[in-house]
Amino acid sequence: MRKWVVLASAALGLAGLAALLTWRGPRLPPGTESTIARIRAGPVTGVVTGKSGYARSGGVRIWYESIPPVGAEKGVVLLNSSLGVGSLFWPPAFLRALSAAGFRVVRYDHRGTGASSWMTGWSRKHPYSLIDMANDAIAVLDELRLDRVHLLGLSLGGFVAQEVAIAYPGRVHSLTLMSTSADPTDATMPRARAWPLIQSAIAGFPLLRYRLLGGETNLVKELLTGLVAQGGDEPVDVEEWTRIVLYDLRERKGLNVRALLQHQVAVAVTRSRYPLLETITAPSLVIHGKADAFLPIEHGHRLAAGIPSACGLWLEDAGHPFPYPDMPKVIAAIRSHLDATDCPETFR
Repeated sequence: MRKWVVLASAALGLAGLAALLTWRGPRLPPGTESTIARIRAGPVTGVVTGKSGYARSGGVRIWYESIPPVGAEKGVVLLNSSLGVGSLFWPPAFLRALSAAGFRVVRYDHRGTGASSWMTGWSRKHPYSLIDMANDAIAVLDELRLDRVHLLGLSLGGFVAQEVAIAYPGRVHSLTLMSTSADPTDATMPRARAWPLIQSAIAGFPLLRYRLLGGETNLVKELLTGLVAQGGDEPVDVEEWTRIVLYDLRERKGLNVRALLQHQVAVAVTRSRYPLLETITAPSLVIHGKADAFLPIEHGHRLAAGIPSACGLWLEDAGHPFPYPDMPKVIAAIRSHLDATDCPETFR
């Protein structure tokens, strides 16, 4: 394994985490602390409402939840989360929009996150790859007896979704790839912007221990700010997100820092997908922000160009964090893509 590949992957993941931890967004709404205190005082419910269970992927347990649609079911969307993040942190409004459009939504925790196996026996000498993680997704489909689904992947989840589409084309009805790449370590592509990465990493180190080991209220407030208000244009639902964060802390042990490194190494040990993109047969929609500091927009352009019949939606004011600004436009594009299993003409 080339050292520069590992270092580049690790730097990308660390900078992304540090940016999340150090980002400062809009103030949280008045009454946030009292809401957190009220919810902390009782049992946390209503976070997992669908059918949940475990799939077996080799010796690894993969947790999933299947959320039914509103009305008649038009299809199934499998969500693939970003690096080191459990599946509970998909924005609830985004899940509701997909369900309201008639789609069953299945989300699952990548190995190393959430309620899935935390891979305690992992080592650099014997890492897992993105191909192993793609097989985890297939294990979920097999457990739920789903033949074909619409795949949606965000950042690292987009890497995994591509691997599924390449290895199991018959299981993929359509592909939606957001803020992702076919090879984030490709030296020929523009690199992540150096100064934001350096600033984030330097600022993040002193805060990492405090924020991961701090009390529940502090962690809820930080994650509310970092995960909800970091770029979306919808109001912060303090109660909803407090329940998610507390449930994750109490029932799932919260963030697994080791998974961040494991996922970075999985990226580094997996071959580039550029030569394989032409084998993807699923209708594909690539969504990427023009202000993405971690995976510059050129990654999205090259990814869309490499997939036959793919189209791109390029977001003017969006960076890497999700949700993006102007989510109604993004959701409309995704719904159009899912309904037609083809690219909206306006984005060709």
